[in-house]
Amino acid sequence: MDSFINAVTDKILNPLILLLFGIALLVFIWGLVKFIAQGGDEDVRTTAKRHIIYGLIGMAIMFSAFALVRLITGVFGIDTSQNLDQL
Repeated sequence: MDSFINAVTDKILNPLILLLFGIALLVFIWGLVKFIAQGGDEDVRTTAKRHIIYGLIGMAIMFSAFALVRLITGVFGIDTSQNLDQL
């Protein structure tokens, strides 16, 4: 059972969380660039602010998801220490 959970964690959950974190980071950076580049246009600034906020929220959610996976595997005593070197 531990090997199945390790496989699911390593092959599905961690890469998915990393991918979604990367997307949230790109949304944040895109909003930041738009906010700086189009400083005079209030509509663009509002949209850029939304992108920045959505990116920060997305990164917080992905960080929380990663922490939750680590917490659950720790509570159930599943050893994933040998797999953390790959992250």
